Amino acid sequence: MKALLVMALTSLCATAALADETPTDVASQNTAITEEYSYSSNLDIAKVVSMSSIPNVCEVVPARMEYEDHQGQRHILNYKVMGNGCSNG
Repeated sequence: MKALLVMALTSLCATAALADETPTDVASQNTAITEEYSYSSNLDIAKVVSMSSIPNVCEVVPARMEYEDHQGQRHILNYKVMGNGCSNG
């Protein structure tokens, strides 16, 4: 009975030790900061990761850009853009 109790406690301690090794800072680094663009926004763009496609309409539409700043932090920038469907002819 004591051997079974010792084995159970050992496995519990091993599980707790493995849980402590999970890097919490990696999860926080992968979390992107979402922000709305304004003319006064101070952007620090080191690398553009992705941009949303602009629809073929003649109106203002929402757009999105994901980028990394010079510290490696990911950002998602929401902004408005004129669609690609307008023509002057």
